[in-house]
Amino acid sequence: MKKSHNILAVFAMFLMIIGLMITSFQIAIYGDPEYRFYQKEYEKYKVTESLNMTIDDVMDVTEYMMDYLIGKEAKLSIVTNVDGKEQDFFNEQDRLHMADVKHLFLGGLRVRTFVWIGAAVLLAVLVVKKAELKKLLWKAYCAALGAFLAVLAFLGAAFTIDFTACFTIFHEIFFTNDLWMFDPAADYMIRMLPEGFFADMVVRIVIIFLGLLLAVWVALFVWRLLEKRRKNN
Repeated sequence: MKKSHNILAVFAMFLMIIGLMITSFQIAIYGDPEYRFYQKEYEKYKVTESLNMTIDDVMDVTEYMMDYLIGKEAKLSIVTNVDGKEQDFFNEQDRLHMADVKHLFLGGLRVRTFVWIGAAVLLAVLVVKKAELKKLLWKAYCAALGAFLAVLAFLGAAFTIDFTACFTIFHEIFFTNDLWMFDPAADYMIRMLPEGFFADMVVRIVIIFLGLLLAVWVALFVWRLLEKRRKNN
């Protein structure tokens, strides 16, 4: 019986960690409604000079694009002053590719809902089976966390060695077309979001993810510790 409890608990924690990973993406991308991270990145990579735009116009485009990706805008189209003239910032390739990105992002949020429901169901089963959750969950979380951190370390090493190659592989896995391959001479969006921006965003996501993982670890550890002290008193 205890073995089955361990398996269910580890699986529940594994699902919860997947949910935390997706949440870290959402926080990194949308956690600041003022998009200050984006503005710092634009200044870092001299995006306004590349686009011949003011920072206010770039931020307006950014806010509109982010609203589109989260489903608040139906069409990716915004007229602004870019390259010295009033025109739509996005072209048809931008719209087709970002539609794919939107489906991927919103699909990820739906996956998070399912994995957290799955984790909750497994925890409910453990409660019904009268498992010692305060003792069990911390160990199960550590086991699931170890597996995740090993994968994270591998991916971190790979991205550090050759970010461009890993970035390309990511797109080849998640997109069934080559619409993500932009020409900076013709596409404003790739000038606004250079490769360095995505490299910095990956670092941001990892830091948030590790922070969430640590917070859960501490919470479960303290819960377990308090239970031990209660039993000893």
